Amino acid sequence: MRPAEYTLEEIVQAGEALQAAGRNVTGFALRQRVGGGNPTRLKQVWDQHLARSSVAEAVPVAELPVEAAEELAAVTRALTERLAALAVELNDKAVKAAERRVAEVVRAAGEQREQAERELADAAQTVEDLEHQLDGVKGELAATQAQLTEGLAQCQSQAVELAQLRERLSATEQAARMASEQHTAELKQLRDELAKAQARGEEAARMRGELDTLRAQNDALLAALKPAKPSGKTSRSGGAPAST
Repeated sequence: MRPAEYTLEEIVQAGEALQAAGRNVTGFALRQRVGGGNPTRLKQVWDQHLARSSVAEAVPVAELPVEAAEELAAVTRALTERLAALAVELNDKAVKAAERRVAEVVRAAGEQREQAERELADAAQTVEDLEHQLDGVKGELAATQAQLTEGLAQCQSQAVELAQLRERLSATEQAARMASEQHTAELKQLRDELAKAQARGEEAARMRGELDTLRAQNDALLAALKPAKPSGKTSRSGGAPAST
């Protein structure tokens, strides 16, 4: 067995020094004071020293007289009975107070339960109302979706029709533009022909004028060249009529 490093006297002196300094005597304080050692052993040695000191300093107590002992016993019995009665009374009061408290707690719990049941019933009714509203909203949503689908189909159909109308309009515009260009060309041609016709008319009028002039001149010449009609009388000399 390993011998103790420090003697009992050193440990006791260290503990007394700690007490004199007003410090608590602990195993670690003793170890620090003596400079080493096991704190548990140091504290055990100090506790044993304190136990021996208290036994050595104890003074024998003189026994009580018989009368005083009997009186003390009677007082003790009376005090014990009084304490027992007081304990019973306190226990009864405590039980009654606990019962009142339990009754209050039960009553409060009953009220809370009834309130909770009413709130639960209200919540159930609210949930039922919300479910009805939800069903209605679902129905409206389904109808809206159906209308939206129908509207989308109509929009698509209208888009197709619009595209077709745009194509026809584009073709019509192109045809109208071509017709307008053709009409413009024809109108220009007609104007040119009209201008030519007007020119030919003027030429014809001029020629008719010249023809009328020529006819007049021709008539005049024919008139001048036409022989004179005989008067029905013969010349006295019996000769032929004179030529012009």
